[in-house]
Amino acid sequence: MPISKIFVVRFFQLLKGRRFAESERVLERIRQKTNKTEWNSGYLHALDGIILAQKSNDSYSFIKNLNFEDEKELKKNRKEFLKEYKNKIHSDYDRGFFAAWADYMFISVKDLANPETPKKPNENKENTKLTN
Repeated sequence: MPISKIFVVRFFQLLKGRRFAESERVLERIRQKTNKTEWNSGYLHALDGIILAQKSNDSYSFIKNLNFEDEKELKKNRKEFLKEYKNKIHSDYDRGFFAAWADYMFISVKDLANPETPKKPNENKENTKLTN
């Protein structure tokens, strides 16, 4: 089964709200409902890293130096992650990893346009163009 876009969107929204316990539960559901492929492993590893970086408050991490209020910067970073995701020289694992980061940038841009976040995953039925 492919990675559920609804759960991924919810994961990122919870993470942005610094609701770590809930985001970890959603991540576990994603992990349980996902096939074990190289691409999915890279994607899930990126989600693990994103949550750890958010929790750690490490001032040197990429995520801590990212301005989530700057749409131009988010779009620029998404473009870079998509470039790496589409690059056939990378392994499936790496491409999954870059896809997760591109999705995070995409959802962050969408959240800027619509700051109201839904309460439950199935309330967010809008079409999103995530990478997978």
